[in-house]
Amino acid sequence: MSDSGFKSSRRVQESVLAPAEGRLLRWLAARLPRWIQSDHLTVLGFGSMIFAGIFYGLSGVAPELLHAVNLLIFANWFGDSLDGTLARFRNQQRPRYGYYVDHIADSIGTLILVCGIAASGYMSERIAFAFLAVYLILSIESYLGAHTLGEFRISFWKFSPTELRILLVVGNLVLMSKPEVTILGRSFLLFDVGGAIGAGLMAVVVAVSAIRHARELYILERI
Repeated sequence: MSDSGFKSSRRVQESVLAPAEGRLLRWLAARLPRWIQSDHLTVLGFGSMIFAGIFYGLSGVAPELLHAVNLLIFANWFGDSLDGTLARFRNQQRPRYGYYVDHIADSIGTLILVCGIAASGYMSERIAFAFLAVYLILSIESYLGAHTLGEFRISFWKFSPTELRILLVVGNLVLMSKPEVTILGRSFLLFDVGGAIGAGLMAVVVAVSAIRHARELYILERI
């Protein structure tokens, strides 16, 4: 099938770490061996998420496995962030294939990761479900925005998946020594607090983005 008529959406990446991360990714892309292809990096990123979810589930009885989870999160960043950069650096872009595979892999990987956290007991099932549901709704909102307005937003309010990975790694390190926190005299799971805050912030982002996009589309297609 020809790519005739297909136009890639404009990528919007305005996170705090985006400038430094972009320079690092381009530096890595220029130095990777030729036999390493973007598809290899995509498989690395996806596989890392799957195994991170598995090790999260096992860490409930073996907390030291959280170190392995952190290494897998780094591997996920390396594969997931570098595959597109490498394709662009080598002028081997496949816009439709790359967009589809990257985001379906992210969705499945996130599902397994959050299920692993819930299975570990470090996060209650209700909070895990709420976080996952809002995350997937936010993803859908981004994909719809890319399709209807030609703008694919990777970051929201200076925050992107890279910053989220860093927070998760730090949380895992704290988790090994302090799985619970006390707030106003009550004890809560650390990841329940983090998950509830994360879900709440993402819900606000969804609401703001949905209203903004609906308004833009209404103006563009006013009756």
